[in-house]
Amino acid sequence: MKIFNSLDEIDNIEPTVVALGNFDGVHCGHQEIINRTVKSAEAAGLKSAVFTFSNHTRTLLKELSDVKNILYPEEKANIIEAMGIDYLFNIPFTEDILKMSPETFVKEILVDSFKIREAYCGFNYSFGYKAAGTPETLMKEGMKHGFGIHVQEPYMIDGVVVSSTYIRKLIEEGKMEACSLFLGRMYSIGGEVVVGNKLGRTIGFPTSNIMLDESMASPPNGVYITYCTYNGVRYPSVTNVGVKPTIGTYNKNIETHIFNFDSELYGKNIRVEFIKKTRDEKKFSGIEELSKQIQADCIMARAYHREKGSK
Repeated sequence: MKIFNSLDEIDNIEPTVVALGNFDGVHCGHQEIINRTVKSAEAAGLKSAVFTFSNHTRTLLKELSDVKNILYPEEKANIIEAMGIDYLFNIPFTEDILKMSPETFVKEILVDSFKIREAYCGFNYSFGYKAAGTPETLMKEGMKHGFGIHVQEPYMIDGVVVSSTYIRKLIEEGKMEACSLFLGRMYSIGGEVVVGNKLGRTIGFPTSNIMLDESMASPPNGVYITYCTYNGVRYPSVTNVGVKPTIGTYNKNIETHIFNFDSELYGKNIRVEFIKKTRDEKKFSGIEELSKQIQADCIMARAYHREKGSK
């Protein structure tokens, strides 16, 4: 997949079928649009493309303060590439684009830059100045410029419209099983392992700690059955998200005990996938009570992994 990070980089590309949208979660609804784009491009002998902005459109609209990200940009690109897309137009949302009329947006970006022949978008796609452009606008402009439009109706799972907003809510409520259903994969958080207080090692449960990025959506404090991936290998694990109230005052972080694993991970990158929440974080009377609860958490998590066929 070739990635274009600005409009100026786009030159001498082949005609495209383009999926239009923010794709901030690349959830099941987004995946449906992208899959249809890939199939259509293959059938027509064209290049498949995804057009998204590298920064959230709300950045310039001063509305981003309470919107958490579901994916890092590189994660989004990796998922899109794995779906078979040829081009990723990952363009900054600038003041110039913000002020474009929908008609100018279509002509200068979609037609002139992307050489669009066909477009796929969601029912609520908007573009152009004050988000005045709609799928109906695209249809009108498509007739003028000679490209086709396919609009996806609301994508439903269990009677609920799949949306990034709803997925953020599931993550923030700790409903990880439902989150996996709507995302089409387990929600995961990655990062570099940092030095913790090393208490887990002294009581027989060594953990790998990663700090939470405040710009990212995160589950509520509690204990979760998880997988932990390191160096391409996926291990069953159990994870505490929280502030460790029994032993002091700490910033919220992710602390993972990996089963069947004894290597040192400080400074290494890991990824934690959240399967399900088993309990809330709580303050215990002391280290002994905490240790007993951690042992019980590990027994429960191991049993779950065995039942699901994990190694």
